Amino acid sequence: MIDNERIRAAALSEGADYFGIADLSIAREAVLEQGGAHIASYPLAISMGMRMFDDLVDLLPTRERWVNISYRHSCYDVINSRLDQLASRVAGELQRSGYRAMPVPSSKRADSDRLCAAFSHKMAAHLAGLGWIGKSCLLITLDHGPRVRWVTVLTDAPLEPTGRGMEPRCGSCHECVDACPVQAFTGRQFDPNEPRSARYDARKCEAYFDELEARGEEATCGLCVAVCPRGKGRS
Repeated sequence: MIDNERIRAAALSEGADYFGIADLSIAREAVLEQGGAHIASYPLAISMGMRMFDDLVDLLPTRERWVNISYRHSCYDVINSRLDQLASRVAGELQRSGYRAMPVPSSKRADSDRLCAAFSHKMAAHLAGLGWIGKSCLLITLDHGPRVRWVTVLTDAPLEPTGRGMEPRCGSCHECVDACPVQAFTGRQFDPNEPRSARYDARKCEAYFDELEARGEEATCGLCVAVCPRGKGRS
């Protein structure tokens, strides 16, 4: 029999620090617009997260080359690979039990025009009750702020949702907005009825990374992750 605890145990055994199940019915239109009919046909999303390494994230404001390289490797490439293995394990467990399962890659762009994936991991984590969408458009957890990377498995298994979307708790804080080197964030609070572009200009980040690469530097930033008071253990 498949249930929340069986899937949670599989996730934790593969190193997940966060686990939740989201009911996608309230966000179906957004899911349909981003990913299309097949993606929107799944009623649930299993959201799983792994923490980044605080010692590296804390050093990002130094902008030292070795820090950027280490952050990109250990907090991005390696964790993304681990997340994809985690999603594969969980999806396999669901499929063997006779249910549909679609692992969504942890960091693969599906739409180059809109600069987005086929499905939003942050939305799944938010709807599963694991955090809220901050002014940086990142998922902010209560205990580790945005210092978590995410992966999702879409499914029709009879699992119980673990929560619902949290209201934003950023208040008047603008540290991520002020830290952005290209002013990509408008500082607006998350509103599910607004497009991402009302809060975040993804093309500014894209252009910044292209500029860094053209200068022979590591295409890494992460300042919005590093400065968030929640991630530093301050509210």
